Amino acid sequence: MWDEGQIIEYLKENLKESRYEHSLSVRDTAVKMAKIYGADIDKARTAGLVHDCAKYMSNEEILDIASKNNINVDEVAKANPQLLHGSIASVIARNDMGIYDEEILDAIKYHTTGKKNMNLLEKIIYISDYIEPLRDFPGVEDLRKKALVNLDDALLDAFNNTIEVVISRNQLLHMNTIEGRNYLICKKMNIKNIYR
Repeated sequence: MWDEGQIIEYLKENLKESRYEHSLSVRDTAVKMAKIYGADIDKARTAGLVHDCAKYMSNEEILDIASKNNINVDEVAKANPQLLHGSIASVIARNDMGIYDEEILDAIKYHTTGKKNMNLLEKIIYISDYIEPLRDFPGVEDLRKKALVNLDDALLDAFNNTIEVVISRNQLLHMNTIEGRNYLICKKMNIKNIYR
């Protein structure tokens, strides 16, 4: 497995400066969140750092790597291949960086869309990507505070915000995001979960 220095060199070579800084910030936020919620700090650190390593690949590159690695490309992802950058980042993490821990790979894979029944590390990486200190959007401060006390509530707010933005842009919603949101609402309302 690559050490952090090797991963950082890869990111410097393959990301724009702002996205590189974002990756470092997500790493640091994920470590902070892991300490609060009792997750594995090293796994959070690695997943946070690597999560966007495929961010600037072209749609053609993303679809090519997806095809070669048997990644399911649904109709929404075909229309917007950038939704797959998390899945492709997990392929790079495994094949190039030698990261074989499935928990890390899944946290990287689902950081873009989320999904139903996310585990603790997946939640931490998703929300860390959303609230890291370089992010600036209306309501982010409230979301940062909420994330420190209730991860599921923060995640639900993040899903709601994402869905609102996607709708306002008249874009396609990914089913993983919808199912992730519905799963959390069912859990919160203590009703039978249709997504188990």
